[in-house]
Amino acid sequence: MTGAEPPTWTGRALPRLEDPAIVRGWGRYVGDIAARDQSCLHARFVRSAVAAGRLISVTAPPGVTLFTAADLAEVKPIRAVLNRPDFVAVDTPILATGTVRFVGEPVGLVIAASEAEAEDALELVDVEIEPLPAVVSTEQALAPGAPLVHAVEYPGDPNTVVDGRIHTEGFDAAFARADRIVEIQVSSARQSAMPLEARAAHAAYDRASGRSTLHVTTQMPHLIRTGVADSLGLREDDLRVVAPDVGGGFGAKMALAREDVALVWASRRLRRAIAWLETREENFLAAWHSREQVYDITGAFTADGELLALRGDLVCDVGAYSCYPVTWGVEPLMAMAELPGAYRVREYSVRSRAIVTNKCPIAPYRGVSRPVQVLAMERLFDVAAAELGLDRVAIRARNLITEFPHRSPSGLVLDQASHLETLQAATERADLADFRDRQERARAQGRYLGLGIACFAERTGYGTPAFAARSRPIQLGREPAPLITPGYERVVLTMDPSGALTLRIGASPHGQGLRTTLAQLVCDELGLEPGAVRVIASDTDATPYGWGSFASRAMVIAGGASLLAARELAARLRVLAAARLGGLPDDIELAGGQAVRAGEESGVSLATLARDTYLNAHLIPDKGEPALEAVGRYDPSGTFANACHVAEVEVDPLTGQVSVTRFLVAEDAGRLINPAIVDGQIHGGVAQGVANALYEELIYDERGVLVTTSLMDYLPPTIAEMPGIDIVHLDTRSAESITGAKGVGEGGTIGAPAAIANAVSDALAPFGVGVFHLPATPHRVRTAVRTGADIRRTEKGTAS
Repeated sequence: MTGAEPPTWTGRALPRLEDPAIVRGWGRYVGDIAARDQSCLHARFVRSAVAAGRLISVTAPPGVTLFTAADLAEVKPIRAVLNRPDFVAVDTPILATGTVRFVGEPVGLVIAASEAEAEDALELVDVEIEPLPAVVSTEQALAPGAPLVHAVEYPGDPNTVVDGRIHTEGFDAAFARADRIVEIQVSSARQSAMPLEARAAHAAYDRASGRSTLHVTTQMPHLIRTGVADSLGLREDDLRVVAPDVGGGFGAKMALAREDVALVWASRRLRRAIAWLETREENFLAAWHSREQVYDITGAFTADGELLALRGDLVCDVGAYSCYPVTWGVEPLMAMAELPGAYRVREYSVRSRAIVTNKCPIAPYRGVSRPVQVLAMERLFDVAAAELGLDRVAIRARNLITEFPHRSPSGLVLDQASHLETLQAATERADLADFRDRQERARAQGRYLGLGIACFAERTGYGTPAFAARSRPIQLGREPAPLITPGYERVVLTMDPSGALTLRIGASPHGQGLRTTLAQLVCDELGLEPGAVRVIASDTDATPYGWGSFASRAMVIAGGASLLAARELAARLRVLAAARLGGLPDDIELAGGQAVRAGEESGVSLATLARDTYLNAHLIPDKGEPALEAVGRYDPSGTFANACHVAEVEVDPLTGQVSVTRFLVAEDAGRLINPAIVDGQIHGGVAQGVANALYEELIYDERGVLVTTSLMDYLPPTIAEMPGIDIVHLDTRSAESITGAKGVGEGGTIGAPAAIANAVSDALAPFGVGVFHLPATPHRVRTAVRTGADIRRTEKGTAS
C-alpha cells in the first residue's frame, strides 16, 4: 500500500465517545428508569437507630405494607468467604434478625405507591430494640472482656476476623545491626465514597417468563446477579442485571448490597416493579465506608539512610459485616502484601488485622489501603531523614527499587518500572532549591509554606492469580468453601454484514471512558475508525460473564482481551481478503476500512468481505464459519504503575487553614491509550486524595451513632480548593501487560494524601509538629500549633 501511513488511534487524546449523550442530558440512570415507570411501586428501608441491640419487634399499623426478616425466612444470607485459617466468615442477613449491629442496618422494608407515600409509611413503623453495649473502636474491640460484635468462634483475639502475618528469616539480625530505629504511627479516618448518584435499584418481574430484571447502580453486574440468585435460590438465567449510566462508583458500588436482594425478592413476591432510590443520609449511614486504619511502623536504618528492615502492626476497622465478594480481608491483606511499595525492603515483619466494630461495613474505595500504606512509608522516610540529618530526596533515592523484576518480602513480583526516574522528574520540575528560597522569604514575612514528596507503586490489572493468593489451597477431603475468585475478562468482538463492529465486554464502565479507549485499541488492529465500534457493557443478558470495573483493571485486562479478539478477527479478515486479492494473508494490510495487498493502491472493503461472509457463504474460501466473530480472554498476574507526587501548601497557623498551592505528578502508566482520559483519571484521583488529606471524615460518637450524615457535617472539597495539577508522563513498557498500558485509576488518590501530609508537616516544622493522622483539618492544625503536639489519632478514634 502506498501513500501516507494509516492513522494510529492508540496514543491520541480523542474526545470520549460517551460524552455527547451525558453532557446533553440524555444519560439513562436508575432514577430515570424509575421515573419513567409510572406503575412501579416504591421502597424505603426501615433502619436501626442504635449501634448494637436485641431486635424485639418491627411493626406497622394496618394499611402499611411492611416486610421483615420473618417474611424473608427462606432467603439465604450473604456470605463472603476466604479459605484461610485466620479468616472468620459470618452471615449478613438481608434484613436484620435477632440482633442489630450498626446504626443504619436495615430491619424492615416498606412498600408504597409513591416515594412520598413510602416515606410517610416509614414514619409509621415502630422498631423496638433493646440496646446492648456498642464496640465503636478497635481498641474497645480488642480489650479484654469486650462485647463480641458477632457471637462466633474467633481463632485468635476477640472481634478479629483476619489476622495475617509475615516474618522473614533475617529480620531479627537486620534489625539488630541498625544504627537508628525510627518508629511512627499513622492513621486515617473513615471516608464516604460519596458518589454523585447514591445507590439505587429498580426491580421488575415479568409474569410471562418468570424472569426478573434489576437495573442497579453497580460496578459489577454479573457478580450482583450471582449474589442475588444465590440468596434467592434462582437460576441465574432467571435474573437479568443491568447497570445503566452510573453516577460515580469508586469501589463503593462493587459490593452486593442487602437492599438489592430485598428489592428483587419483594418484586417477585408482589409481582410488581419496585424502585428504591437511596437518600444522601442513607448513603452516609449505610452505604459502604472506607479505610479507617491505624499503622504502627518501625524502620531500622543505617546511618546513611538505608532501610535494613521494616516492621508493621496494621489494624483495619472493617465495621460490622463483610463485603461480598472481596470480603473484609481485602484491606488488611492488601496492606500486609503491599506496604513496602516502591521501596527495597529486604527484611520484613508485619501483622495485619481486620477488626469488627458496631459501625457501617467497609468496602474498597479508590486505592483501598494504599493511601494509608503510602502515608506510612512516606512519613517514615521524612521522619528518618530528619533524625539522620539527611536530604528527603536522597533517602528515597537510596531505597527505591531500581532492578526489575523485583520480588518483595511478601512474595509480590514488581515488573519493569521507573521509581527513581519519576522521583527525579518530579523533583526537577518542582525546583526544590527555588522552593526553599521562597519558603525562607515567606517565613520572614510570617507565612508558612511546605513541600511534600510521595513515591509509590500501584499494583494494577491483576487477575485471578492475585485474588487466588489471598486464600490458601483447600485440603483434600474437605468440602470446598463457596469461594469467589475475581480476575479474568472475556470479550466477544463481532463484525456484522455492514462491516460495523460490536464489542461485548464483561467489564462495566462507570465514567472512565472505557468505551473510547477499547475502540481505539480495536480499530488500530482492524484499520477502522473508533466510531465504527459499538461497545456493549453492563447487561448480563448481552455480555459475557465478567468481573466489572475496579482495582485499576479495566484497561489492562478488558483492554488485553479486546486486543486479542481484534487480532484474531483481523487474521480472519486477512485470510478472506487474500483469497480474493491473491497472495498470502501476511501480505494483506487493513487500513481505512480496506483490505489491501502490500504495495498496491486498492483492494476490497471490509464491508464487502463482511457482507459476503454472511450473505454469500459459498464464497468463503475455506468453507469456514459464515460469521465474523472472535473471543478474547485475558487473565494476567498484574502490572505495577508508579508515580511521584509533589505538593506545595501554605498553612495559616492562626486559622489552621491549609491551601494546596501547587500539585505535581510524575506518573508512569506505561503506554497511554488515550492521554486525555489518563489525565482526567489523575485529576479526579488527586481531588479525592486532597479530600482524604484535609477535609472528609465520618465521625461516630461514643454510642456508635454517626453524626456526619449530611453535607452540612461532611465536608467534600469543591473546585475552589483544588490546585492546578502539573503532570509529567513517563512510559515504561512491561511484558505483564499485552497492551503496554498500566492501570491509572487509583494513583491520584494513593499518592496525594501522603504528599500533602508531608507538605503540611514541612510547613509546620518551625512549630515542632507534624501530621500523623488524616484529615488534617483546620481545628487539628490550629490545635497542633497552639499545643506543640503532633496531629495524631486518639484512642477514641478521632484525632488530637
